[in-house]
Amino acid sequence: MSQPTHNRVLIIVILGALSTISPFAIDMYLPAFPAIAGALGTSTAKVSLSLSSYFAGMAAAQLFYGPLLDRFGRKLPLYAGLILFIVASVLCLFARNVEWLIALRFVQALGGCAAAVAAMAMVRDFFPAKETAKIISLLILVISASPLLAPSVGVFVAGHLGWQWVFIALSAFVLLMLAVSAWALPEGHEPDRGISLRPLPILRNYAGVLREPQFITYALSGAFAFSGLLVYVASSPIIFMEVFHVSQRQFGAIFAGLSGGFIGSNQINVLLLRKFTSEQIFRATLLVECPVALLFLVGTIHGWFGLPATLVLLFISLSTLGLAYPNAAALALVPFERNIGSASAMLGFLQIGVSGAASASIGVFNSHTMMPVTLALAATAWIGLAILLIGKRRIPQCRYVEEKGAHPLPH
Repeated sequence: MSQPTHNRVLIIVILGALSTISPFAIDMYLPAFPAIAGALGTSTAKVSLSLSSYFAGMAAAQLFYGPLLDRFGRKLPLYAGLILFIVASVLCLFARNVEWLIALRFVQALGGCAAAVAAMAMVRDFFPAKETAKIISLLILVISASPLLAPSVGVFVAGHLGWQWVFIALSAFVLLMLAVSAWALPEGHEPDRGISLRPLPILRNYAGVLREPQFITYALSGAFAFSGLLVYVASSPIIFMEVFHVSQRQFGAIFAGLSGGFIGSNQINVLLLRKFTSEQIFRATLLVECPVALLFLVGTIHGWFGLPATLVLLFISLSTLGLAYPNAAALALVPFERNIGSASAMLGFLQIGVSGAASASIGVFNSHTMMPVTLALAATAWIGLAILLIGKRRIPQCRYVEEKGAHPLPH
């Protein structure tokens, strides 16, 4: 049985807000890239490596938090992560060179990751497996406020107070979420002392997760498809502020507008799930994403596209990602019963690890053109489709409606 509707809504809103911590940490300082580069005596492309280090920290921390969330319950590791995020954010104020900023952003991500992993695990704690894709879509509706609000807030804060104040604002937001979680969020999973924290059992546990054909197929395929979003986020200041020379204010408006594709398609997903399975929707989105990404790459090589065409192609790409992510995540997690926290952590590790590596290519090439961006978008989309087509052959029967391991909210 489930809790009254208002309690379900409250839990979804809290989980969604927790999930916005890293998106805010990523999106809010994007408009300040030129100011940060000027203050630290470096290039915008080099500053983008601080974004890649955040992705790397998120990927590494996924595997760390998974066993902790299963062993100690959801809330204690969550509190520890939020406190670490606050400390690292404060230290970012005192960065005097880009190398220190890159390192501190890695530590910041180690803390912020706890919120994302815990929120994903609690979706499976509180809701039946057949509702997972729908609930993830609802969470992303909350998450989607970050690309709409964060760049605009970043423009205001960095423009009027200085880029360091972006990190002060992030600290205040996470402190608020720490208080709300302690006050209003129930414990979704009782501590399981049978979960070992010794390295060898942890590795065996993750190896068991990776041996599940349905998990590895949809986690990896979804990770490559989803990486297009983070490639876009990491490269957006270069695309719009250096290639097309838009102002900070225009950048914030463009970033928010393109987010509408991701937000809208994510919510259309809730309606599509009434008629189609998650597997059908995910496959269809890849079949759209791949040719669009290839067209974008070819057009960039030949110089076909100006700003309007670029906006249209990015809007279509982001719209496909809004459909791909929740369905891939739901399909990957369904087979698990006991170790949902570890499965969620491995899912996040693969998604953020692949995305971080793809987005890091933007900073490594140190390019001021769109070529690395469109090449990364095309490569990740087609690799995701290839993994899906090959992996499907190893899945005897795709599971997406069973309620195995789910613990509905009690009255």
